[in-house]
Amino acid sequence: MTGDAAVIEVATRDGHAVPVVGATGTTVAEIVTKVHAQPVGAGGAALASVALDRPALEAVLMYCAEQACIADQASCPGCRRRTLADGLATFDDFLAQHRSVASSDGRVRMTGQGVHDLAVVSVEQLSRSWAGEEMWFQARRVLRKLRFGVRNTAGVRPDGSMRGPAPSIILVEPQLADNIGMVARAMANFGLGDLRLVKPRDGWPNEKARIAASGATFVIDDAQWFPDYAAALADCNYVVATTARQRDLAKPVLTPEQAVAELQTRTAAGQRCGIVFGRERNGLETIEIASVDAIVMAPVDKTFASLNLAQSVLLMAYEWMKQSGQGSLGRVTTYETPLTPGPNLRGFEPATKAEVMGFFDQIEHELTQQGFFHPPEKRPTVVQNLRSMFLRMQPTQQEVRTLRGIVKALVHGKGSGRREQ
Repeated sequence: MTGDAAVIEVATRDGHAVPVVGATGTTVAEIVTKVHAQPVGAGGAALASVALDRPALEAVLMYCAEQACIADQASCPGCRRRTLADGLATFDDFLAQHRSVASSDGRVRMTGQGVHDLAVVSVEQLSRSWAGEEMWFQARRVLRKLRFGVRNTAGVRPDGSMRGPAPSIILVEPQLADNIGMVARAMANFGLGDLRLVKPRDGWPNEKARIAASGATFVIDDAQWFPDYAAALADCNYVVATTARQRDLAKPVLTPEQAVAELQTRTAAGQRCGIVFGRERNGLETIEIASVDAIVMAPVDKTFASLNLAQSVLLMAYEWMKQSGQGSLGRVTTYETPLTPGPNLRGFEPATKAEVMGFFDQIEHELTQQGFFHPPEKRPTVVQNLRSMFLRMQPTQQEVRTLRGIVKALVHGKGSGRREQ
């Protein structure tokens, strides 16, 4: 299909105005869903899956990404815009618009006030998906891939041969896929790559986790799923568990700094180590903590001790990178070199005292000419204050030259504004 055939029209279906593509009758949402489901970087496969050329596909994606359907007063089935347009604010509102909602196994059946019947795999799954997908967000994501390519993660993938062994991050029954993605991002920030998931509530793999990972998709792609807690810990020699609640267990209680020091020692000795994090809602059960070697508790405000899942992982991952000594202050690219703590002079040398004093002589002379030091007896105090003020900035040679140029321009003018002497 060419770009001419990809003109978006508005058709009426089931009482709704729906944006469709060309004469095919395919909805915009169906196009977006197909190309979004393609593997990352598979631009050619995306085009083939919808039989559109590149300009036509981009036109359809732009329509969705910019939510042009709002101006057309149209919406697609399965899109959250449809839910909003129908005024469905809650799951109960959604159920009430159907005549009946039944699970595929026939065990659950609910009746509403609508005229249509709805068959679903399970009510639990429906409760998570009833509001629809944010199609415009998916369209923007595909557009970025088509136009700018896919971020190359090879350069940031933690390299075990360079960094040495590292602990596994073990999430026990994480409830939100977005949180798993944010955990993956925190891990990638600090050089960790082994993510283990114990029965994530929303299933695995999960596209929402990839989106939330924001480029750290290599952690998501390599993540391991485990059916139970014991299986996730089975190959570990030493495991610590994080918690904000005190437990009545005879176990060592360590700060993140102390825990990571122990993990560093043991991993260097060839032991497999793990750090366990609990559920977002209620953390780890005491019986689960009983199965680990030590408890980790961060110094926090005693009246508000709970951290969210990604924050907890980031705290431990940061401590790991800090103690490993392999971190970088910010990113390092072809055009950005590693930084060290302290003043950043951008390649310029600090000004010498002779250069600074030359600037002081110039500015004090010009201020004297302008009658700034009045009354005269206050001159020594004002001069001291001026010198202290400029010396606090610890200027470079370039900055002193700039300051002298500014004084000269203010006194004599510059270019067309130059004053006659």
